[in-house]
Amino acid sequence: MDYGLQISASGALAGIHRQDALTNNLANANTTGFKPILTGTMHRLAARQEDNLPYLASDTLLEKLGGGVLSAQTRINFAQGTLETSDSQWDMAIQGDGFFVVGDPSNPSLTRDGRFAVNSDGQLVMAITGVPVLSTGNSPIHIDITQGDILVQKDGTILQGGAPIDQIQISDVPDRSILTKLGAGLFGSPSGAPLSLIEASGSLNQYMLEGSGVNEIDALMQIQNASRSAKNNIGMIDLQNRLIERAINTFGRIG
Repeated sequence: MDYGLQISASGALAGIHRQDALTNNLANANTTGFKPILTGTMHRLAARQEDNLPYLASDTLLEKLGGGVLSAQTRINFAQGTLETSDSQWDMAIQGDGFFVVGDPSNPSLTRDGRFAVNSDGQLVMAITGVPVLSTGNSPIHIDITQGDILVQKDGTILQGGAPIDQIQISDVPDRSILTKLGAGLFGSPSGAPLSLIEASGSLNQYMLEGSGVNEIDALMQIQNASRSAKNNIGMIDLQNRLIERAINTFGRIG
């Protein structure tokens, strides 16, 4: 492949990848507890350098041009979302660091989505998926709704009739960069292995929900930037194709 085509193609692919990720962010601008993806690009080395093949012949001038760009590894922006008031006693939000711990007690997932409900078995679950919310004892939380309303304290302690009945677990991980999105607002380990959890410093707020971490204006501007980048690189591919075609036709007539 022509070297200029290769560089332009890498730029186009990186721009399209950024555009896809940023569009998904914008689509979740109103999703409770959503954490947006951060995208970027990184310089790509020339093929001989990238593949560590120093014995191959190369052109020093072309190698100085590099190999174009690559999509950098995406990261999750865990910045605090805006807390919004709610009328439901089952809605909860974390102010500060930490996550709700949900799912399988032997390998739980993490979430910032505090839209909860009580299912037919009396378990506190995520309202959208029905995944159980876990206690500090790493077990599902049971609430008898016939015993009256609940009051949840800042540390997650659930009071009913003035007496504590359980405590919602709020945990964190030593390094959030290891977390990956599992879908439905859940985070976990990329390998599927159990996470190493630590105590979180955040506090729980009942009758509140955490809004999405997406800023609509910023997301739109970033999407437009990524779109322009992809379009410009595709334009360069078209230009180089026409130049190659002209060169072939010209030299063909000369021959």
